[in-house]
Amino acid sequence: MRAARLVAPQTFEFVDVPEPETEEGFAKIKIESVSVCGSDIHGSYHAPLPEEAYPLPVGMPCHEIAGTVVESRMPEVKEGQRAIVIPSRGVSGGLAEYITQEAIRVIPVPDYGPIDDWVMCQHTGTVLYSAKHWGNPAGKKIAVFGQGGIGLSFTMIAEAQGAEQVIGIDRLDYRLKKALELGATHTINPESENLYEVIDEITRGEGVDVVVDASGDSVGFETCIKIVKRWGTFISFSLTGPIKERTTFVHADWMRKACKIIPTQIAATDQPTKEIREMVALKDRGWVDPGKLRSHSLDFDDVQKAYDMYANHTDEVIKVCMKVG
Repeated sequence: MRAARLVAPQTFEFVDVPEPETEEGFAKIKIESVSVCGSDIHGSYHAPLPEEAYPLPVGMPCHEIAGTVVESRMPEVKEGQRAIVIPSRGVSGGLAEYITQEAIRVIPVPDYGPIDDWVMCQHTGTVLYSAKHWGNPAGKKIAVFGQGGIGLSFTMIAEAQGAEQVIGIDRLDYRLKKALELGATHTINPESENLYEVIDEITRGEGVDVVVDASGDSVGFETCIKIVKRWGTFISFSLTGPIKERTTFVHADWMRKACKIIPTQIAATDQPTKEIREMVALKDRGWVDPGKLRSHSLDFDDVQKAYDMYANHTDEVIKVCMKVG
């Protein structure tokens, strides 16, 4: 089968490798759509990996995957079923024509609609897990620092759950425009506005009840502590900065705020697909539509272009998918 992998910093190569065999308890999925994630960029594409780390395993870095089951050796998953697939960490990735996986990591999706839209439920499902930590948002002021695909998912969910204010914060105006389309009540660009003054104005000097860090920026942590209200909640989603880079903040600011900081990462739980399954069901009934985040669809041959586009924020990219096969 044809596959791609990272063979040097920011450099992909296509290879021909044998198709994976389907063991007992596994299903084989023909991959049809994959999407680039910010963690692919921070963790691999732009990461200062040692020379011996290359080439990465076949198909990596890519973990947002959807396709059709072509062979199943387990009763829970049927052949012909479309599904999102969560790869096993560090074993294989989605930049290939086929992948095998066990039942817990195969998430069926409906037969209707573009598969490019359904694959968006993977990353928005991880956000749903984190958003559950803000409790009932009705009547609350929620600020989301960073309006990439993850931050926009928080914005979309906060609006759907009835937050009083949803404040999208980002340095890119096109992302802020998208935030307003998805339900943000206010947006702030710290490059052109004084973030703290605008937050004071919007919240009448109270600060926000909940702040979410979806920036991927090591300075975002301190910024979030500064804008949350006293006894508020700070939900940390981002894995920030290069490997081994320290995230710092003024300890006295945190102590004065007495805010609760909650680190959230669905992949570290014992149910890493629960909220992704829930997001599929929520999209199916029309509650939210992660497919609205897809801004570009490219061919598999364009893998280098897709990762460069996402990493460099060109062409007003939000989420980019690639059609495989």
